[in-house]
Amino acid sequence: MNLVVAALVGLLFALGLGLAGMTQPARVLGFLEFRDPALLLTMGGATAVTLLGFPRVLRRERPVFAWRFWLPTRSDIDRKLLVGAALFGLGWGLVGLCPGPALTALAGGDPLVGLFVAAMFAGMALHARRG
Repeated sequence: MNLVVAALVGLLFALGLGLAGMTQPARVLGFLEFRDPALLLTMGGATAVTLLGFPRVLRRERPVFAWRFWLPTRSDIDRKLLVGAALFGLGWGLVGLCPGPALTALAGGDPLVGLFVAAMFAGMALHARRG
C-alpha cells in the first residue's frame, strides 16, 4: 500500500512541477534572474499551504500511511550541509534544474536533461562510495 501511495504522491508532485513550469530550465533561470515572477508565486503558494498544514498534520498521533513520523533529529549546520546546499544552488542556478524537476523533465526526451540526470546520479554514487 505504501508503494502505491508513494507513486501517487510522486505523480501528483510531477504534475505540479509541470503545471508550474518548473521543469523548463529557461523558466527557472528567468525566475532566478528576477525576470519571471510566476515561480515565486508558485513557491509562495506552496509555502503558505505548508505553513498552515504542517502543524495540523503533526498534531496527529501518526501519519495516515506510516506507523510514525520521520522527522529530522539534527538542527546543527555543519560543513556537509553547507557544501551540499552550495552544490545544489550552483547546479540549479547554472542549469535551471534540481533533482525533482529534472526527473520529471526526462519525460520530454531532452538529451541535456538526460545528461544532467546522469551526472546527478554519478555524483550520488560517488558520495555513497566515499561514505
